[in-house]
Amino acid sequence: MNAPLAERLRPKQLIDYLSQDHLVGDKGVLTQHIKQDVIPSMIFWGPPGTGKTTLANIIANESNRPFYALSAINSGVKDIRDVIEKAKQGGGLFTTKNPILFIDEIHRFSKSQQDSLLEAVEKGWVTLIGATTENPSFEVISALLSRCQVYVLNSFEKKDLEALLNRAVNDDEIISKRKVNLKETDALIKLSGGDARKLLNIFELIITSYNDDEKIIITNEAVLQKVQSNTVRYDKTGEQHYDIISAFIKSIRGSDPNAAVYYLARMIEGGEDVKFIARRLLILASEDIGNANPTALVIANNTFQAVSVIGNPESRIILSQCATYLATSPKSNAAYEAIAKALQLVKDTGDLSVPLSIRNAPTKLMKELGYGDNYQYAHNYENNFAAHEFMPDEIKNTTLYNPGNNQREQAQREFLKMRWKEKYGY
Repeated sequence: MNAPLAERLRPKQLIDYLSQDHLVGDKGVLTQHIKQDVIPSMIFWGPPGTGKTTLANIIANESNRPFYALSAINSGVKDIRDVIEKAKQGGGLFTTKNPILFIDEIHRFSKSQQDSLLEAVEKGWVTLIGATTENPSFEVISALLSRCQVYVLNSFEKKDLEALLNRAVNDDEIISKRKVNLKETDALIKLSGGDARKLLNIFELIITSYNDDEKIIITNEAVLQKVQSNTVRYDKTGEQHYDIISAFIKSIRGSDPNAAVYYLARMIEGGEDVKFIARRLLILASEDIGNANPTALVIANNTFQAVSVIGNPESRIILSQCATYLATSPKSNAAYEAIAKALQLVKDTGDLSVPLSIRNAPTKLMKELGYGDNYQYAHNYENNFAAHEFMPDEIKNTTLYNPGNNQREQAQREFLKMRWKEKYGY
């Protein structure tokens, strides 16, 4: 039986690896690690289909290290200990280098399972490479995380996905024998969502729907027709994982509690991790509701705490309550926009000097240098407000937070207008 297209095209060498130039380009950090033959333990964090497993294999191949792979879905502490014992005994006949232990979906390991890795990583019995689609700050224990470098892998760009399709047409041992004309690729790329594995799975699905001797012309229309007739059910480890969570979040953002509960049910029925769902609700409560209803963040946080304790099946009720509450809350992305503008301003202007008047002055020298001079303590003034300038001189009068058009933030807007007038006189 033939291996899937994604497996057949999996590159074996760094030179054949597409995308992630920030890691594997000529000056990429992983390229340098391989050249110097110094491979630290690391965590690869990125969406599905961004080449995490492939990159781990390539690192092992090019550094000539034994390679062991485990999946957090079906491996336990015993499996980990067995691999570590093999590694301690030498790992390979012709090398003394530390074996690489690759753990896919490491975020699914429990604390005890992650604890079982600590000694081996710390003493150098293995070089750990973990792969995760979840933020390792939340999902990897701090003791293990502190012993690893974290590298972020990005979704594939359009040019990389097009290059991958052309590689499939020209180089794959099966597809290269077919009469394939890649006339249009936009639909394929859009459906992939930047996931290279998903792209190749869809492409192979389309190719195999034609007869062996039939000429295949890939157009956007043909792709959509073929894919729609071969829809797969939600699978928490499969291709629709991010499609469904995206639909869930967008339904809440669009104030549609019915669609929100529908997609929630799809995830619950598919066995999705309730903490994964609750974490997304936490982010949404701040990003899409924010100060329009500050209680939303409180409820989302309590939801996360509750489902972490309760688990299934009762968590479905708590998640439904939170999702419908967030969906029917007023919306604002003002806080999200404010920090985005602020981060861009910092990138554009660099490290501007903090005004002397609001610097801390814990030492005599700092006081002599004018630190804290002329600081106006707000509570000493009428309405607890002093017309003081807190921004660096180069960017004074800059507005970053623009309250949204809702009842709560309208009150904030009026407050800021009054303060602005007192401060600047207009």
